[in-house]
Amino acid sequence: MRTSTTPRTTDVVEVQMDKIRDILDRAEHSALNDDERKMLLDLAESYMHLLNMVGDKRTSISRLRKLVFGAQTEKMKNVLRDGQASVDAKNVNTDGEAPAESPDRKDASPTKRKGHGRNGAAAYKGANQVKVPHESLRQGDQCPVCPKGKVYVSSAPGVIVRVTGRAPLEATVYELEKLRCNLCGKVFTAAAPEGIGEKKYDARSASMIALLKYGSGLPFNRLGGLQRNLGIPLPPSPQWDVIESLANELMPVYRELIRHAAQGEVLHNDDTGMKILELMGKRHEQRQADPEEDAETSDRTGVFTSGVVSTAEGARVALFFTGTQHAGENLADVLAERASHLDTPIQMCDALSRNTSPDFETIVANCLAHGRRKFVDVVENFPDECRHVLETLGEVYKHDAAAAKYAMSPQERLQLHQTESKPLMDKLHKWMTTQLDGRQVEPNSGLGQAIGYMLRHWQKLTLFMRVPGAPLDNNICERALKKAILHRKNSLFYKTENGARVGDLFMSLIYTCQLAETNAFDYLTDLQKHSQDATDDPAAWMPWNYPVAVAATNA
Repeated sequence: MRTSTTPRTTDVVEVQMDKIRDILDRAEHSALNDDERKMLLDLAESYMHLLNMVGDKRTSISRLRKLVFGAQTEKMKNVLRDGQASVDAKNVNTDGEAPAESPDRKDASPTKRKGHGRNGAAAYKGANQVKVPHESLRQGDQCPVCPKGKVYVSSAPGVIVRVTGRAPLEATVYELEKLRCNLCGKVFTAAAPEGIGEKKYDARSASMIALLKYGSGLPFNRLGGLQRNLGIPLPPSPQWDVIESLANELMPVYRELIRHAAQGEVLHNDDTGMKILELMGKRHEQRQADPEEDAETSDRTGVFTSGVVSTAEGARVALFFTGTQHAGENLADVLAERASHLDTPIQMCDALSRNTSPDFETIVANCLAHGRRKFVDVVENFPDECRHVLETLGEVYKHDAAAAKYAMSPQERLQLHQTESKPLMDKLHKWMTTQLDGRQVEPNSGLGQAIGYMLRHWQKLTLFMRVPGAPLDNNICERALKKAILHRKNSLFYKTENGARVGDLFMSLIYTCQLAETNAFDYLTDLQKHSQDATDDPAAWMPWNYPVAVAATNA
């Protein structure tokens, strides 16, 4: 996610200086190969980027440290390292999760993190279930130990989990016997087995390729290399052909997903940078020379992936849009499908102007986590002041976590925040105003800018205290955009706008399945098996309700 005060970032390349010196020594006597040229270019780009960061007056030492060594999470225990934060504040994180269980004694040993890498048999929902009967006993048989007793089946069977490895996509070669007449030359070929289908790549293979590419960020070339090493070749070109064909087949379901998202009560939106080669460099210049090109967007050089997460009728929908449009413009396109009789929706976004648009009307709420992050960035320079702000916001998140834990209605949650959170936020607002008006903080300092941001956007940052259902932050949309960021880190770019359209479709379906706790592999496979039914009535084939449609079709 980008903010207006964040310079363009690039990956910092780590190289060994001894290797660089060797390359430079050889450069005096011979030409460099492609790999060596690329290494020097990456090194120069990283160095120049660091110089630009140092020269930017908005860049702090902490920001440079995060760039070079990576950023820690913004949880209270990492931000306030000296351990003086209140117990309640330390046990509340900014994702709105309730604290686990606070130790009653100060010297209590920390509990092991839940899960810690182990899963019980109940977690293997997609595994094959094999029932193994007892080798010698049946229900009602005489007990072999107690002559007078009888044995009965226990309600809790013994469980053994075994995990096997296999290629992501497997293949079967059918050798059809051929018989040839030695006199007339007629050839008789054995009939193919029933049920193998006419297509080389079945529905399950298409689903797996889509999940690996757009759900797990595995590029076509990398998957092709893995399959080749396992003896089941799957080149990138056939992968794309299968995916593109499936995307066209699923387009009615995708359009219905957009229509359903437009009816949401709360819509989150944000965007992140992306690359489409067709819209860059010489290709972009050629498009600008095209007289049919839209004049409004032809001058744009930036390409973005916008994420929209909508909550409608209890179901959450995630949508992705990649192109030159900003998040606000993409949200306007979604809301064009909204029913006219519905109330004005709540929109959660950060304070950037490109997240909104005059083409639609919403009740705008700004992300409280963005305001909190500005204090996290300067906590080392202003520890006491930032501690006060972070602990106050921690209490607010604690109340919101309690509302989620007890499944409060929007009105009950609003009443809780008005009773518990509003006094805290009013007191914090008064403190911030005193800091600036009383000249206790330099307005242009890091702390002054953080306080100024909060005060400028106070009404939108505190909408949750006035409107039922208004969220505190935009974290759910930022988590959704990690799908696009994962693709960007692994595949680097889309080649064409059509490729971006296909990626947006699959990311939307896959992440919506994740939000609905639905098996995306089974969902994509069932959509292909019931393609005509899904086309005729796509509303019945959404990730959260499609099992009913499958059962009805099979019946």
